[in-house]
Amino acid sequence: MTERTTETHRRDPVPVVVVAGALYDRGRLLAARRSAPADLAGRWELPGGKLEPGEGPEEALVRELREELGVEVEPGERIPGEWPLKPGYVLRVWTARLLSGEPRPLEDHDELRWLTRSELDSVDWLDQDRPAVAEAGLRLPEH
Repeated sequence: MTERTTETHRRDPVPVVVVAGALYDRGRLLAARRSAPADLAGRWELPGGKLEPGEGPEEALVRELREELGVEVEPGERIPGEWPLKPGYVLRVWTARLLSGEPRPLEDHDELRWLTRSELDSVDWLDQDRPAVAEAGLRLPEH
């Protein structure tokens, strides 16, 4: 007689996807300084936010940058990789081109800076944004 065992597979919950934009304009990349929450305040990130139910990532990126910065953007390519945030959340980054508007820090940020490739290390990026910023920087012209 053969003993048969049933193996149960535990599935990890599907992570919440946070999209961020590597927003380009005139050979520069936009950096946004966090004002909240307290543990992230003062550090810099690529702006974005969580996908809403039924929303695609590019659609979420357009909505988030409109809400956070007051701009209209055109999403481009996804930057390779995915980075863990707090438990249950992952960061995915897309390139984006500014179509209209002048970015303003409307939500969760208190300062914005346009950075050239040589200036990317001049701000204190959030750890999870660093690999995406390095990849985004490769798409900037060298000065």
